[in-house]
Amino acid sequence: MLSLYVIATFGVVVLFSFLTAPRRASVEGFFQGQVAGRAPGLCTLVLSQVTTWIFARSLMNSAILGYYYGAAGTLAYAAYYLSFLSGGYIVGQLRLRGAASVQDWLGARFGTVGQSAYNVVVALRLLSEVFANLLVVGLIFSAVLPEMASAGTLAIVAVAVLGLAYSAWGGLSAALRTDVVQMVLFLAVFGVAFIYLVTQPDFSIVEIATSQGASGARQGWVLLIVALLQVFSYPAHDPVMMDRGFIADRKTTRNSFLHAFWLSALCILAFGVFGIHAANLGAAYEGQLLTTWAGMFPSWVFVALLVSLLVSALSTLDSALSSAARLCVEELRLAPRTLMGGRVVMVVFMILGGALTLWGNTTLFDAVAVSGTASMFLTPVMVAVFVFGWSVPMWAYLTSFGAAILGAAAYFLREVAMVAKVLPDAPKYEQLLVICVFVLLVGFAAVLIGARRVAD
Repeated sequence: MLSLYVIATFGVVVLFSFLTAPRRASVEGFFQGQVAGRAPGLCTLVLSQVTTWIFARSLMNSAILGYYYGAAGTLAYAAYYLSFLSGGYIVGQLRLRGAASVQDWLGARFGTVGQSAYNVVVALRLLSEVFANLLVVGLIFSAVLPEMASAGTLAIVAVAVLGLAYSAWGGLSAALRTDVVQMVLFLAVFGVAFIYLVTQPDFSIVEIATSQGASGARQGWVLLIVALLQVFSYPAHDPVMMDRGFIADRKTTRNSFLHAFWLSALCILAFGVFGIHAANLGAAYEGQLLTTWAGMFPSWVFVALLVSLLVSALSTLDSALSSAARLCVEELRLAPRTLMGGRVVMVVFMILGGALTLWGNTTLFDAVAVSGTASMFLTPVMVAVFVFGWSVPMWAYLTSFGAAILGAAAYFLREVAMVAKVLPDAPKYEQLLVICVFVLLVGFAAVLIGARRVAD
């Protein structure tokens, strides 16, 4: 019966998404998000930014980190949402310099090589978004249909096909319009579950704020430092956020980033409370917390949490696919700038992302850590140019890029014997912190030396 409620409610969300998507598709709407020749307004941009950033993986990450590391863990993940402030700053600087995208700016300074290095990181980011959100879908349906061995796989295929269907019809314009509906539905469904939680006799805001989690708060504070180190460059490698920074006027865009910050941060913190509360009650961790919640809450609250996750997964999938189409068509020119060209790209990314769910890794934070570390090559470059007005030579840019890719690979392969010998003998998040510091030191050293040589 529980599974029927989840499927029926999610079916309604999908139906609304199809009804909201534009009936007629145009090339400009598909790649630039325009509807009837007009740019999206402030409300559309804010809700689209928020719903594509509080995606299913992020909600689960916030809750899981809260469970293990208490308030520090959830706060650490919420710190990534400072990306809206740094992202707004980056977009403002790029538009001030006449750039129409991050690739446009990098191409003017570092040519095709500079663009290619960036595009590799962006493509991996988009692929990880498709993979991670489909993975959460699989985990949800495996939890609600434990008696059906293939439930997770079938759900992944079904959501992939449904999400691809309306995304491929309208591209970015479809993503923007459906994001609004999906965000409103998310806030309504999740809001009901959150109100239930905070009105329970065993809920204490003081205990939530002071919680040490099931494993102690230390690693949560370590992750907070990691997030603060990564947060300046993190939005620049996220094409979903960056694409929305160039489709409206500057004032609307600036305000959308500001409002998206506080709204998304509140959602992430609120969802993290469910994980913290589970740890405070001494509940055993099972199945990415899904099975844990099933035993803690009434069925309708559990259904509300699952539907919240499914809605956020769907909203992120369509945005990731539309950004993938723009990347491959407008930036890489791997396909013609036609509706068919964009749709083919979407199909390819959905297939590749779905295939990665067979990989077997269910550690949701790993994708954030790896892509966030890889993006850090942009931090020294952007600080040098935007803050100090320096000119960064190509070799310094590539040195920073190489250090970031090496760091990301080291964290991803940390359990390989050869890599483990190089990394400190410490918990994985402390290893990640050491890697991030290394990446920034190498990058800033290269940029500083290169900028001085240019000045001379």
